[in-house]
Amino acid sequence: MKTLKISLNSIDKVKAFVNEISKYDCDFDLVSGRYVIDAKSIMGIFSLDLSKPIDLNVHADGAALEEVMKQISKYEV
Repeated sequence: MKTLKISLNSIDKVKAFVNEISKYDCDFDLVSGRYVIDAKSIMGIFSLDLSKPIDLNVHADGAALEEVMKQISKYEV
């Protein structure tokens, strides 16, 4: 598992982010305070406070993790 901080401060960023990570079979969790939601759920993301960076937990390893990290690096803070 890898954890990083991301910023999803616009509707377009949220839609693009969900489209990117939905291509992968691994699990993604967004953590904001005491809330943990599935990062592939666009409705779940909009239930969070998006005005500040959010922790993203990527449940993958090896080559899959490297590929995911390349694709989501543009959202990283």
